[in-house]
Amino acid sequence: MPEKDQPGPQPQGGSPAKQENRVSISARLEHFEKRQADLLRLIYFVLVTVVAAFLWTQWDTLRTFFFRLEGAAFGLVLLVLLLGAYTWRRTREISELRGLVRGLEQRDVNSASDKQLEHLFGMISRSQQGYRDLIDSFDDVLIALSLDGEVRAANRRFSELVGMTFQQIIGKKLAEFLDETGGQGTADALEGMPRFLERRSWSGVVQIRLKSRNAVFYFDCVAHAMVRDDVVHGITILARDVTALRRNEARFTELFETLQEGIYIVTPEDRIVDANPALVRILGYESKEELLARKVSEVFTDESLRNVVRAEVDRQPVLEGREIVLIRKDGKPITCLNTAAAVRDGSGKIVRYQGALMDVTARREIERRLHKQQEFARRLVDSFPDVIFVVDTQGRYTFVSPRVKDVLGSSSEEMMLKNFGECVHPDDHKELDDLFSEIVSGKQNFGSLEVRVRHHAGDWRVIRAHFSPLSSESGGTEGVVISGRDVTELKRLGEQLIQSEKLAAIGQMLAGVAHELNNPLTAILGVTELVREREGLDEAMKRQLDLTHRQARRAARIVQNLLEFSRPTATPKASVEINTIIERTLQLHEHSLKRNSIEVSFTPKEDIPPVIGDASQLIQVFLNLVINAEQAIREVRESGRIQIRAAAISNRVMVTIQDDGAGIAPEALQKIFDPFFTTKRPGGGTGLGLSICTAILREHGGTIEAQSLPAGGSAFTVFLPAATSGEVKPAASPLGTSATQIEKSAAAKPPAKSVLVLDDEESIRSLLEEGLAGYGLRVVCAGTAEEAAKLGATETFDAVLCDLNLAGGAGSGHDAAAKVVAASGVNKPLVIFMTGDLAAGIEGRAGFENSAFLQKPFRIADVMNVLREALMAAPVAKS
Repeated sequence: MPEKDQPGPQPQGGSPAKQENRVSISARLEHFEKRQADLLRLIYFVLVTVVAAFLWTQWDTLRTFFFRLEGAAFGLVLLVLLLGAYTWRRTREISELRGLVRGLEQRDVNSASDKQLEHLFGMISRSQQGYRDLIDSFDDVLIALSLDGEVRAANRRFSELVGMTFQQIIGKKLAEFLDETGGQGTADALEGMPRFLERRSWSGVVQIRLKSRNAVFYFDCVAHAMVRDDVVHGITILARDVTALRRNEARFTELFETLQEGIYIVTPEDRIVDANPALVRILGYESKEELLARKVSEVFTDESLRNVVRAEVDRQPVLEGREIVLIRKDGKPITCLNTAAAVRDGSGKIVRYQGALMDVTARREIERRLHKQQEFARRLVDSFPDVIFVVDTQGRYTFVSPRVKDVLGSSSEEMMLKNFGECVHPDDHKELDDLFSEIVSGKQNFGSLEVRVRHHAGDWRVIRAHFSPLSSESGGTEGVVISGRDVTELKRLGEQLIQSEKLAAIGQMLAGVAHELNNPLTAILGVTELVREREGLDEAMKRQLDLTHRQARRAARIVQNLLEFSRPTATPKASVEINTIIERTLQLHEHSLKRNSIEVSFTPKEDIPPVIGDASQLIQVFLNLVINAEQAIREVRESGRIQIRAAAISNRVMVTIQDDGAGIAPEALQKIFDPFFTTKRPGGGTGLGLSICTAILREHGGTIEAQSLPAGGSAFTVFLPAATSGEVKPAASPLGTSATQIEKSAAAKPPAKSVLVLDDEESIRSLLEEGLAGYGLRVVCAGTAEEAAKLGATETFDAVLCDLNLAGGAGSGHDAAAKVVAASGVNKPLVIFMTGDLAAGIEGRAGFENSAFLQKPFRIADVMNVLREALMAAPVAKS
């Protein structure tokens, strides 16, 4: 800054003009040197003060930024050092100039030349330009003011800020560049001037509004007084623009105060330094001061977890999303997500922790409820007997319940990869697609149908499916929910029930047919027997009668087998011959075996002990095994062979039924005795036959085994316990007794007895009347109960042969016999009932507990055997 010239000491020697010029130069140099020293001291002082104040006030602020700015402070120190080096170089130039001037003053003889003066003024100009470049290189504003606010000097930064040249700035009042509204103006400066003059320095942040910018700026200023002779005659101001920093701080403060997440700053000594209003609200405190009075351990009470979190924060730059539990003021725990970081000083020591907390208590509660509901829904779906499918409108599976593994043999993941309807029977596709389209289009809200779906093993399962739409949030249909239940077994049970009802009806029909057949068979057997015993018959006639008699007995056995199969008896198990059981089984199925060209190989063995069991149930077991063998053969060839072998092994009887059919697959061998398991085609079987056989044999104390033969075919082996000697009982059926035994027992004739025959069949009455009379018995016949009662009242009879099923209906035989017995008075006859049903399965009625039963068809010898045993009489001669 230029000053007025001041007189200096005049040099000795030389012309007055030269001396005056020399004195002027010397004075100017001295004045310049003094100004230089003042300016250097001022600059150094200002720079050191600014750097120290900046580092002191902004060190913590710099460390709070995510990008470390501590290096900027060291850069500023380096800038001061560079400035010092530059100034030192300029000082050396001034020192050289000063030495040159002094040399000129000491030279009295030789005066300074114009060339030397020009060199001197050039050095001075360069020095001034260097100082001008120095202050213009500052990024901060540097101005010099008089005490009344006039601008004496300014750097380029100030010129750019106000948008004027140096010529327009110098000499004007600083207030001319400022807008008094929206900032600190002249009044504030005048108010603080006395205090500044007293202290001669000031630092702080000022807010001003520039007229040229029409905007508010913030400057961090350092002001020093310019003192001359201990009198302040000016002010130097170094101002750093902190507008962006203040705005960022304001935004940070606004963000800090308005964030919904809780922000905290704590010290390693367990002290809470700062917290935003959101954290105060989250923790339930009334004020920020009340929270700051607490320690971290009072809020974060879990010491072990607190130590773990602190160790994690110390180990990594930022800890994100760590879930912790804090305690509110009212003592209730809350769950928060903690994001924290450690702040360190220059030595790496942690000076504080800062972070954010998000209250997720309500979210966690919702998640727990949602998880509970989802778990309940999952358990419900898993335990639901139906398979649940969810299909989008494009026919893609979006959910398949795990139940599909049990129903269709495929996992949920495997089913999700398939297209909707891919496993459905081709004949059911159209109906399935039509119903699906109607549900998707909204024409139906519910629909059901039964479709056939291929199991993973290859067989077809009947699935009863129920369709309902899946609605979106907007109310539209975004998919279809399908629940499917496997009704294959129910369908089979229904078919089995129908079949059982058919069998029951057939049984009733067979019973009636058998009863009707037994009467003529009885007549045929009796007549052929009577005719064969007549004398004078030629051999041809005897052969024909024998043939007729054998065929009649064969027909009688078939009828009896049908009765035993259609009407299983409820009598206790008795001793039965296994050979007889097998023969009756083959007789029942003889026609089917011949028609299908199936040869049966069976040779009875005499050394097989009897077994204790129900003959009809055992017939059912062997009949089922024979039928299975026949069907297995028919699957692979037009004819075949069945081998049946019976043998005694230790205390068991073993029967093996072997065929040369299709055999049994290894995977089916373990399940072949399971209920409803079948290897036959749909409709070919119910899968109950072998399971029923297993149940019957288990009741008899036996077992059954199956194996697939290497050469083809299969073999089923039945094991039954052999009867002990104490368990053996004689067979009850006359057809099971040999003709020789019956004839020998009947040869011992009873004494003369009277027998009343009551039967509504004339052929039976005639047969018994003629046949029994041949054995010396008096026989009287009656066709109705009334007629028999009259005979009983007028005559005495030793025995009454009464048909159990007379024309009067069920129970008519018992009623008729009761009338005869009642009419007989004190001489009550023995009642022997004749029946076409199974005699072993008929229960005695009250009053007839000791009555005997004679099963049709029978021979005269059979009747005589029963009468002899019943009457206990001595034999008499035949008349």
